[in-house]
Amino acid sequence: MKPPAHPLKKVLIANRGEIALRVIRACHARGIPTVAVYSDADRNGLHVRLADEAVHIGPSAPRESYLVHEKILEAARISGANAIHPGYGFLSENAAFAAKCRDAGIVFIGPPPEAIRAMGDKIQSRLRMKAAGVPVVPGEDAVNEDTLEEAATRVGFPLMLKASAGGGGKGIRIVRTMSELREAFERARAEAEKAFGDGTVFLERFVEGPHHVEVQVFGDHHGNIVHVFERECSVQRRHQKVVEESPSPFVTPDLRARMCEAAVAAARAVGYVNAGTVEFLVDARREFYFLEMNTRLQVEHPITELVTGIDLVAEQLRVAAGEPLSFRQKDIGQSGHAIEVRVCAEDPESGYLPSTGVIDGLLLPGGPHVRLDSCLFPGLEISPFYDSMLAKLCVWAPTRDEAAARMRQALAEMRISGLRTNLAFLARILRDPEFLSGAYDTGILGRMAVSAPDAETERLALITAAVLKHEYAESAKPVAAEGRTGGMDAWRSAFRFGGGR
Repeated sequence: MKPPAHPLKKVLIANRGEIALRVIRACHARGIPTVAVYSDADRNGLHVRLADEAVHIGPSAPRESYLVHEKILEAARISGANAIHPGYGFLSENAAFAAKCRDAGIVFIGPPPEAIRAMGDKIQSRLRMKAAGVPVVPGEDAVNEDTLEEAATRVGFPLMLKASAGGGGKGIRIVRTMSELREAFERARAEAEKAFGDGTVFLERFVEGPHHVEVQVFGDHHGNIVHVFERECSVQRRHQKVVEESPSPFVTPDLRARMCEAAVAAARAVGYVNAGTVEFLVDARREFYFLEMNTRLQVEHPITELVTGIDLVAEQLRVAAGEPLSFRQKDIGQSGHAIEVRVCAEDPESGYLPSTGVIDGLLLPGGPHVRLDSCLFPGLEISPFYDSMLAKLCVWAPTRDEAAARMRQALAEMRISGLRTNLAFLARILRDPEFLSGAYDTGILGRMAVSAPDAETERLALITAAVLKHEYAESAKPVAAEGRTGGMDAWRSAFRFGGGR
């Protein structure tokens, strides 16, 4: 595959929130102008203020704004952007959109549409991985009403029904007996049809007590494909990741080497370019199986950056511009330990119901090796239209125990008022004995005991609550963003901090 013929002159970020900010900062560090797009709900978002230009793309609902190919491409055209970074979610794994970018002469900062298409279909990707020698979970491909029972008998119980076009935990059902099978099949197929427009379902053997471990991979247009080591992602709720860490406390050096080699083979099998992640299930005997490939940057990419020192988004820009990777496999290693938690607007005590409202108080953690990727500010309205994730809080330390202690301190310091969040729930996880042992699997949250906050957490909570009570007596209100193209100057003038006049 030939590298792009032109450098990145201006990058449009086809996303919102913290990932849009992350990409904007990486572009500015390389001297590349940026264009934000925004819906009605995001009119006052920080990504709108920090970008050099901003284009309104429609109503708040994603299907009327961030998911509309033509609106994104038109925004690139009128702003003069010659490249689009999709972030994650929305159009990041949409092969049709990537192809439209290429047809329009716009650089899609991600893999080629052929690679997205090859790995987006779970059944076809399983077949490709088998051919490439990558271990896959035993299963049966593309079952229907007539073949369901016979296929399930061959796979054996317990098993998983999975949507072929799926992702994000949708279209998945665990089935333990034949009597549950048909109803679960109908539910999985209906959910997949609604979520992805494709009701194709396949069967996989259910791996009891699995670990979810993923490997970061990176390819360029010059034939180089490398891995950037692994992340442990087993703290999950309904197949949604909650806490991630790197290195994995469960993975041995030998297993790491074998998994990383398999991940590179998987990427090479589809001619992969740019950032991607190969996800594996690992059983109690440390046998691993291919799960899927995410053909985009991952939410949890910061912890890989923290333990390797590689700026993955900057590397995405280099590769998209036709440059070779800035490192070789032998040049990189893992140093220390990093943990990430996903701070969400949800109420764990009420079944994780999403929470909406206006942030009327905010206190952010700090200290050595504490990183917060967020889009938060006092006065920000959290709407019901998008994912509930507000921020990614990450820490690094020389050892895992020190990293966990640093994360507990950071969580104790962080406060968001005006809506419900999962901060207290995250703090419980970081105190849980099973998590601290490093021997946990994907069932940890179901087993986790409710424990009272420790004395230090309670003390810091009282301090931060008192700060919030007085700090934001006069909330800052962001200026309207309609037609704004002012970059940092507009951002600086948009707020009054600490009640200043």
